[in-house]
Amino acid sequence: MSSSGALRLHPVDAAMAVDRDRAEAAVADLLEAFGRDVSGDHLADTPRRVVEGLLELITPREFTATTFPNDDAYDDLVLVRDIPFTSVCEHHLLPFRGVAHVGYVPGPRLIGLSKLARIVEWYAHDLHVQERLTVQIADHLERHLEPAGVGVVLRAEHLCMSVRGVHAVGSSTETRVFRGAVAADDRLRRRFEASGP
Repeated sequence: MSSSGALRLHPVDAAMAVDRDRAEAAVADLLEAFGRDVSGDHLADTPRRVVEGLLELITPREFTATTFPNDDAYDDLVLVRDIPFTSVCEHHLLPFRGVAHVGYVPGPRLIGLSKLARIVEWYAHDLHVQERLTVQIADHLERHLEPAGVGVVLRAEHLCMSVRGVHAVGSSTETRVFRGAVAADDRLRRRFEASGP
């Protein structure tokens, strides 16, 4: 964090790290292994589209996490609810999507409210499991804000459960991380639980 309270988050440049030609050839090989003709009009450009789409899902956008001094010593929960996110299950390469409720009890610094949504988006753009994503968001806030407490609740539908396997359409998975004052104070935890659908 700079003295001005701005932390610049740069993506690992997945676009640069990917051998696009090899990735597109791999997608074409996969389609052919399933008996599809990739030379036809409908599938000829599919390998490129698949690679571009996956890169978009797993490459976060660069942003600056601006923070400000907590000059008024605000010491209650700051909670942003229903932040939409989409990530990609690393076990099946299918999306999972839902909402995040992210809050903190400030210490010496406050963060711009939109930046809480940006942090969720930043970490969601990767191959993931929901449990790790929840922890990463909480860890980030603890590391860069030094808050008195942090809470992160994610609720998501996983396509690997709803469109394949058990076909549990409409099911959702919830993960939670409560730390510091949020973990210790029942009243603060209940504020997160009031964030339910």
